[in-house]
Amino acid sequence: MVVKKRLTYRKAGVDIDEGRRLVKRIKQLAVTTRRKEVIGAIGGFSSLFSARFPDIEDPVLVSSTDGVGTKLKVAFMADRHDGVGVDLVAMCVNDILVTGAEPLFFLDYMATGRLDASRAAALLRGVARACKEAGCALVGGETAEMPGIYRPNEYDLAGFSVGVVERKKLIDGSGVRPGFSIIGLASSGLHSNGFSLARKVLFAKLRMKLKDRPRGFRKTVGSELLTPTRIYVRPVLKAIKRFDVKAMAHITGGGLVENVPRVIPRGLKAVIDRKAWPVHPVFKFIQKEGNIEELEMLRTFNCGIGFVLIVKKADEARLLRTLKAAGERAYAIGEVTKRGRAQAIEFK
Repeated sequence: MVVKKRLTYRKAGVDIDEGRRLVKRIKQLAVTTRRKEVIGAIGGFSSLFSARFPDIEDPVLVSSTDGVGTKLKVAFMADRHDGVGVDLVAMCVNDILVTGAEPLFFLDYMATGRLDASRAAALLRGVARACKEAGCALVGGETAEMPGIYRPNEYDLAGFSVGVVERKKLIDGSGVRPGFSIIGLASSGLHSNGFSLARKVLFAKLRMKLKDRPRGFRKTVGSELLTPTRIYVRPVLKAIKRFDVKAMAHITGGGLVENVPRVIPRGLKAVIDRKAWPVHPVFKFIQKEGNIEELEMLRTFNCGIGFVLIVKKADEARLLRTLKAAGERAYAIGEVTKRGRAQAIEFK
């Protein structure tokens, strides 16, 4: 008699038990990020969050979604995952912040070919740490195990966040006028953009290793590339309570070239002084070794400025002092002028 082998979901590549172990870890992490508005706990079919905002007269919900991009490739190479968890949150909450909104809650999506609960837990520790830093609650997410879709030990990520701002306090750039000052907040490095070009230069062209440390680098190549994206939420929320900030921009894909013009009215342009802030060594190295033109750098990378605020000239000095007192490296990097037929941004 021939005994037929019995198939199971696990033999097909999906380990439900491993997923259950991960959920237990996530619940422990989520508790550390809890806000009073959270209803229930992780594990249900959906997440609940109270929509009552007693201190906000006319609340507007602000949402954002993003990923980490090919920075994940470096995380796979190094087998280091908590930092990209921080990146995932930062890319969403910094976008929400641009409107003047406070991030309320965050959800994540992770898809992989075969779930490794330990690796996923490391990633989610970074997510939880970033949520705490941003003041938002990790209320849930989804982990999808899809054999055959992803390479072994690789995964993809997406993040989703919602914030709130009072309608009359929305920051949309409409109040920006010629003569206003542009304030830049320093980045921690590449953040989560331009990694396809960075990897091309460092690993394909130069054949560098993660443990290499080029002259001028403060860390190894691996550590430099995996430095998490800055989260600007707390210092910027404090600043906009004290100052009449007219516009803000999160400097992500497209760099200063694409992101600053998005938040100023038509007919105006941003004039940026390239010598107004110190450039991180990693950008100088990539530009030199890759033989990359200046404009290409500025439209691919943040080049040392991760977030921008636009205020009246009269507020510039006090705002800089306030941001620096909060631990930010802040610089007056330019001004808004009339545009004419010129491009919406100019570098000098």
